[in-house]
Amino acid sequence: QERLASPDCAEKGWLLDGFPRTAVQAQALKDAGINPDVVLYLNVPDDMLIERVVGRRMCEETGRIYHVKFDPPPPELEGKLIQRSDDTAEKAKVRLEQFHEHLGAILDAYKDVSVEIDGTQSKKDVFAQVKAALAK
Repeated sequence: QERLASPDCAEKGWLLDGFPRTAVQAQALKDAGINPDVVLYLNVPDDMLIERVVGRRMCEETGRIYHVKFDPPPPELEGKLIQRSDDTAEKAKVRLEQFHEHLGAILDAYKDVSVEIDGTQSKKDVFAQVKAALAK
């Protein structure tokens, strides 16, 4: 709450990634006077999300994220990348179950400001839709 009240957030705006995750958290934000102008819902099928998560790799040195299929690392980084411990299909499925359990309540809480975006499109098209939603 304190961070969102800071001058840079007041001037430039703010982004909460993956929060709130429950109706209780959404209500706590509302009670604190924190009301987003836009809530983006990137709709992506579970199997696609799991593929994206399981293929992520991170360079420990730079923190850069690669994907073994969609954004492969350069050959010189082979053997130097790590996979986060929670980037497994099993853990992703648990997170997705929790997500689906609470999604309806979150979308209901923000029905007047939510925008659904088809996250299966190209990065360029998703970005264009996000940009358009934020410009409203």
